[in-house]
Amino acid sequence: MREIYVSTDVETDGPIPSPYSMLSFGSAAYRADKTLLDTFTANLECLPGAAADPKTMEWWSTQPEAWKACRMNVQPPEIAMKNYLSWLKALPARPVFVAYPAAFDFMFVHWYLIRFTGESPFSHSALDIKTLAMALLRTDYRNATKRNMPHHWLDPMPHSHVALEDAIEQGALFCNMLKELRSSNPKEILW
Repeated sequence: MREIYVSTDVETDGPIPSPYSMLSFGSAAYRADKTLLDTFTANLECLPGAAADPKTMEWWSTQPEAWKACRMNVQPPEIAMKNYLSWLKALPARPVFVAYPAAFDFMFVHWYLIRFTGESPFSHSALDIKTLAMALLRTDYRNATKRNMPHHWLDPMPHSHVALEDAIEQGALFCNMLKELRSSNPKEILW
C-alpha cells in the first residue's frame, strides 16, 4: 500500500479561511479497493475575531440538522488540528487529500494545519474528484456533476452536509471511479 486516500469534507461559515471559520471537518481514510480504514472528525470553535458570511449563514438556515450537528462538542482548532495531524501521521501509508471540490476543502484544511500545527502531510497537493470525473466522462468540467455520473459510481449513501458523512460518501465515489480508471485500457482514456 503506497497511498491512503483521505476523503475530506469541510463545513464553514464563509468562503475563505481566516476572516471566516471552518466549523467542522471530517476525513475518511480509504485504500484504493474501497476499504475504509479509519475516520476522523471534529467540530471547531470559531476563529477569534472572525465573522460569519451573511450568504453562507443564509444557506445554513436551510440546513438546521447539519447546523446542529456541526455546533455540538466544539473544540479549539489548535487541539483539533494537532489531533488530526497525529491521526494522519499514524495512517499506514502516505495520505493523499481527496475532495469534491478539492479547491474549497483543501484551502481550509491546509490553512488550519499550517496555522495550528506548522505542517501538512498533504504537502501542497489535493486530488479533485470532479476533475477525475471530467477525465473519465470525457466532458467539460461544468458537466462533470453527480447527476451526469454513471449510477455504478454512486453508492447509496446520504449527502447530509454533515462533514464526516459527506467525506465517507465522496470517498466511496472516488474509489469507484479509481477502480474504473485502473480497469480501463489506457489507450481508451486518451483522446
